[in-house]
Amino acid sequence: MNPEIRPIRSFVLRQGRVSRAQQAAHENLLPKYGIPFSPERLDLDATFGRHAPRIMEIGFGMGESTAQIASSNPDKDYLALEVHTPGVGSLLKRIEEMGLQNIRIVQHDAVEVLEKMIPDCSLSGVHIYFPDPWPKKRHHKRRLIQPALVSLICGKLAPGGYIHAATDWEEYAEHILAVMSGEPLLANTAENYAERPAWRPLTKFEDRGIRLGHPVRDLIFRKAG
Repeated sequence: MNPEIRPIRSFVLRQGRVSRAQQAAHENLLPKYGIPFSPERLDLDATFGRHAPRIMEIGFGMGESTAQIASSNPDKDYLALEVHTPGVGSLLKRIEEMGLQNIRIVQHDAVEVLEKMIPDCSLSGVHIYFPDPWPKKRHHKRRLIQPALVSLICGKLAPGGYIHAATDWEEYAEHILAVMSGEPLLANTAENYAERPAWRPLTKFEDRGIRLGHPVRDLIFRKAG
């Protein structure tokens, strides 16, 4: 493991209740659409059965946006990372129901997947939507988006590849902006925050936050090409 990346988890495995449908999907469909964690590089062309732009999503929640984006962009492949079983089961169910062929799931810690499984310069983009803001100051060290992780992601991005983050927590947005702005390989595509791209769906969680007056910030940075 990269010694600069501290082994502090950005998540806590509070699995919560797994519905019968989610459990059935997890048991029956993960062998079909899942990739077991392994400390060796993935052959992404073999994994997806074709050569195409590859987008990684870190922490897809219940997978609603992931499925919508993949459905609207059949020319791209999506490698979706999540540690929580209810969300994995939910996305697997959507994949099967929607007949999606361009999503694969790894149920494992994103840092280890990036370090061990992803070839350098192989990703066209990385999506990090609404990561846990860990609002208490003593928990800030648990935040996913930190300089070491952004540097690691940059090594996996192809020239011209992008990182797209979104959060409804204002102070975390400021933190993300500072972290990404401090990475020399990245350039902001906006003056500060970007407009939400049309291809990022408005989720129920996000819509509720907007109604409650929580401003949502999108940040899109691109690697020099």
